[in-house]
Amino acid sequence: MSVTNFLVEEILRKPASEFIEKYHYSHSTNGVQSIIHYGLYKPDEDGSRFGVPKQIGAAMYAWPSMPHTRGKYNPINPTKCLELRRLACVDDTPKNTESYFISQTIKLLKKTTDMEVIVSFADGHQGHTGVIYKASNFEYWGETGGGRILMVDGKETHSRSLNQLDRPYGRELNRRYKAGDENIFWKKTKPKHIYVYYLNKRIKRKIKKLDFINKKS
Repeated sequence: MSVTNFLVEEILRKPASEFIEKYHYSHSTNGVQSIIHYGLYKPDEDGSRFGVPKQIGAAMYAWPSMPHTRGKYNPINPTKCLELRRLACVDDTPKNTESYFISQTIKLLKKTTDMEVIVSFADGHQGHTGVIYKASNFEYWGETGGGRILMVDGKETHSRSLNQLDRPYGRELNRRYKAGDENIFWKKTKPKHIYVYYLNKRIKRKIKKLDFINKKS
């Protein structure tokens, strides 16, 4: 079956999280404050769209995990910058499934939101270089610096979770960390590859012009 037969639609956070926690390499959505979620579905085998489709992918878009990121990648309108935080598909999908999925979510974002810029990071620690982002026409912006990731019970967790004391998970995590729980520790990570996608040409021209001016000044 061709990837063009797959269906993409906006879904709730719960089914997206459940899918990501099962199929994404991190097996975690902790610290991912996602606001828009998409599911990728395979129609029944005869190619019709009248059967019950099977979920084969999920994507989670969120506000950038680091506050300064919005202004860095969209200095014109920082509040109109999203980060593709999680993307996963089942292993037996055809070639180009992930890039097709991303391209379809981008089309939906253009239709249903006023967002202008998408940023995403390919995890160098996992050996990822961003092939799917290149195939989806993202621009390569270089690498981040090396860093560290918080490991909680064998799962990667964003460090911000430690300070989310207004949430039960954050409070419990903070308590365990301060108590010296050996299942919570920091792990060094390799740099991540940065990819940016502009949802419209107008904002791209403005940002490129501003970047040029800043470099000359």
